[in-house]
Amino acid sequence: MKKYAVLFSAFLAGCSTTVKDPPPPLSNTVSDTVMGTTSSWFADGQATMQKKLNQKENKRRAKNVILFIGDGMGISTLTAGRILEGQMAGRSGEEGLLSFEAFPYTALVKTYNVDAQVPDSAGTASALNTGTKTRIGVINTAPTHPQNVCKGMQKNAPIPFAYYAEQAGMSTGIVSTARLTHATPAAVYAHSPSRRWESDADLTDEARENGCVDIASQITADMGGDGLEVALGGGRANFLPVGEGHGLRQDKKNIPSLWTAGRKDARYITSAQELDTIDYKNTNHLLGLFNDDHMTYNAMRPENEPSLAEMTEVAIKSLSKNKKGYYLMVEAGRIDHGHHAGNAFSALTETAALSAAVKKALELVDTKDTLILVTADHSHAFTMSGYPRRGNPILGLVAPTIGAGYDQEDYTLAEDGKPYTTLGYQNGPGAIDGDREKLSQEEVLEPSFLQQSAYPLHSETHGGEDVALFAVGPWAHLVHGTIEQNLVFHIMDHALKLRKRAGKK
Repeated sequence: MKKYAVLFSAFLAGCSTTVKDPPPPLSNTVSDTVMGTTSSWFADGQATMQKKLNQKENKRRAKNVILFIGDGMGISTLTAGRILEGQMAGRSGEEGLLSFEAFPYTALVKTYNVDAQVPDSAGTASALNTGTKTRIGVINTAPTHPQNVCKGMQKNAPIPFAYYAEQAGMSTGIVSTARLTHATPAAVYAHSPSRRWESDADLTDEARENGCVDIASQITADMGGDGLEVALGGGRANFLPVGEGHGLRQDKKNIPSLWTAGRKDARYITSAQELDTIDYKNTNHLLGLFNDDHMTYNAMRPENEPSLAEMTEVAIKSLSKNKKGYYLMVEAGRIDHGHHAGNAFSALTETAALSAAVKKALELVDTKDTLILVTADHSHAFTMSGYPRRGNPILGLVAPTIGAGYDQEDYTLAEDGKPYTTLGYQNGPGAIDGDREKLSQEEVLEPSFLQQSAYPLHSETHGGEDVALFAVGPWAHLVHGTIEQNLVFHIMDHALKLRKRAGKK
């Protein structure tokens, strides 16, 4: 908790006010560095326009592809996340960009599943990894195959991108702050008619009778090559047998032991300290499981768990040894969990952690031959509203702009005479039963505060609106317009000429 307190203190120090006082109004007396001038805004627009005119399309074949997924990182999360990141650095926040928002190409992505208007991570991650949309709650199965039914599952099951990469001699890897058996990372390497079949203990009798295996067991599959070279994240309990640590497996399999069996170049690690000691020259298959469940939120991360940026760095350095290239999927999985909990602080600090991971990747690769894509699998029922003044703490109460009918230095009041926050949820655990309590700035800036929501649910839900896709590198210019989510696979495939290299039509 000490680290949590330090981070939050840094956040407060980066805001334009202390906890107790509302932020000062922006007016014509504020410095040009904050407000800008007519000439400065016009000049900035001209400079940006010239940069766009000088932009050249890169049509060379990509050597590598890195797909970053901010799980649940909708448009409102991007906006609030960039403001929080800026305020933590002492700026007003609105003028900034997350690292990947500076990429030259952007598109809007439609996220629905074939049977769901508002999707889940399993169906959306499957679309990103296989090039075909499918049902809600399934991992890489045909859109016509029913959920939770094993029999016939392999018939017409789509092939994941990593399988083609392995067959073409490339290296493959996954990094996630969630369990490696969770929906998004699972879609890189597994097939399952239920995202919930994470360990053998989760399988139904029908699944066992018809030969389905759990998701964790599939992480050692060869995929037509020699299997994943790197897998870093959480979920250790699903890989270990009952009686070993907090293992959940009933089949007595020790999957980390299977990962290293017969491989002199394989290593299994469980801490950030071990990650720091990786011998890249002699380690070609690396499995890191740093928590029994999901990894800890970055704001509370213990010393024995690596950050998303640190895992990304190790993955890239490990995979870069292959002269034929690599495919890496990196997921900031806990953005989603913060939102489900109705806690914007957790979701937004995880978004900042993703921005740091992308920044680290940009330091390590050459975008002349590496295509980097950053997107979300879906959005959340998360809103940003209320006319707060420029520089208002993004997690704070709404304070009005002066000159819009206000002359007070106080917070904007709702019809019930009480202040409200800029950020909120349509549904979730922060719903109010009866009259709202009068919120204070101290209360809403607490990291554990649950933003108020319109109606009560144990877990806040996903949103169904489009998400953004950002791209830089070879064939990044294909990312534009409004597209179906499964097109992301085809953009990656075209950039690498992957299926052709794997001998597929």
